[in-house]
Formats: sequence, C-alpha cells, structure tokens
Amino acid sequence: MPSLMALISDPAAWAALITLIVMEVVLGVDNLVFISILTNKLPPENRTRARRIGISLALVLRLGLLSTLAFLAGLTHPVFELPWKGPIGENGHPAFELAFSWRDLVLIAGGLFLVWKATNEIHHSVDTHASDDLLDKKAPVALNFGAAIVQILLLDIVFSVDSILTAVGMTDHLPIMMVAVIVAVGLMLVASDPLANFINNNPSVVMLALGFLLMIGATLIADGFGVHVPKGYIYAAMAFSGLVEGLNMASRAADAKKRGGGH
Repeated sequence: MPSLMALISDPAAWAALITLIVMEVVLGVDNLVFISILTNKLPPENRTRARRIGISLALVLRLGLLSTLAFLAGLTHPVFELPWKGPIGENGHPAFELAFSWRDLVLIAGGLFLVWKATNEIHHSVDTHASDDLLDKKAPVALNFGAAIVQILLLDIVFSVDSILTAVGMTDHLPIMMVAVIVAVGLMLVASDPLANFINNNPSVVMLALGFLLMIGATLIADGFGVHVPKGYIYAAMAFSGLVEGLNMASRAADAKKRGGGH
C-alpha cells in the first residue's frame, strides 16, 4: 500500500477521493431521509440527539467495516443457492439469481423493512380514521426513543454495507475510503437538522420522502436477487420528483401571497 505522503501528492488519489466523497454523499441521502422521517416522530426535545446518535452509529459501522476488509470481501461470496434458476431472460440466462451472499441477505432484509416501514407510515398519514381510533384509545403518539435508535441502527447496517462495498469497488486505498466516509458522514450530520425540519414543516414532502423510501426498499430487494437497477436512474427520478414538488411549493406560496395581497 502506498504511503500516506505518496497518496497526498498523487493527483489521481485526490480525484478518487473527490469522486468517492460525492458517491458517499449521494448514497447517504437514503439513510438521512429515513433518519429524518423517523426522528420527526419523537418528542421535539429528543429529535436532534437521536439524529446525532443515528448518524454517529452510521460512521462507526462504516469505519468498522472498512477495518475488516477481509470480512467485507466474504460478504459477497454465495452462502447458499436455491435449485430453481428462475425464468430465462432474453439473453438465455436466468432473469434473476438465486445464489445468495450475506450482502444479498442484508439488502433483502433491509429492503423489506423499508417497504414495511414506509407503507406503515403512508397508511397512518392517509387513513385518518385509524389515527382517530388511536387517539381515542389514548395510544402513545410519539415514538419511543429506544425503538427509534434500534430502527435507525438496523437501517444503518444495510446502508453501511451498500456504501462500503461501493467504496471498495472504486478504490484500493484504505485511507481514501476512510477520509471519504468521514467527510460524507460529517456532511450528513450538518444537513440532518435542516432536512428533518424541512420535511416536518411540509406535509407533501413527507409523502414524497416516504415514496422515495418505498422505491429504495424495492430496489434493495431487487439488488439482493441479482437484479441491479442503475443508481443513476433512481437518483434522477428522485431529483425530478423533488424539482416538481419544489415548483408546486413555489406555486402554493405565490397563490397564498396573492390572496394575502388581495385582502
């Protein structure tokens, strides 16, 4: 492995670092959206602390995975295979794989959890009668702090495995990967409160974010089965949806200002 000074003086290493930071930040958006939605269900005095704990756990998990590269490499080796190969695609090969590695199992489990969580949150947002019944029974409205941290930790594991395997595929230099992870998680920490407050103050954005989580969960499940959806398509769709919602918010603000000026 090249020395640290050799890496610092190597332009290619700097290019790899910048590229990896951007990639890690983009991959961290999914993690951050989930943390924002989940912590917004906590009492206001606990939200910031829960976000910091959740993001700190993400950093610890990522650095821990990077320190065990041999173990990490083993996560991609198949641990079992089902006898049925699935339908045959146009190229003559099975349409999806049924040989599963630990990485595949982690992604499938995380995807199922995300789909369940997002569906449950959408149900509570849409079904007002169910919410009224809960209030009548005096059920706790706020999420328990410990339960929130456990759920954040579970998804941190999923996103950390995906993030670090992506980093390993982009560079062979451990210091570059570690610096990129620290910078990306630091940016997540800075952006967590503004993003969570923005989501909390705009109900339509909450529904859009839950839709993102549904899509991400389905993508993780597909990836676990060997169906690899290019991440560029996913983030392009998210960016386009965010742009449309931004235009809707600007339109609503303009209408409200016009009505206010009319009085």
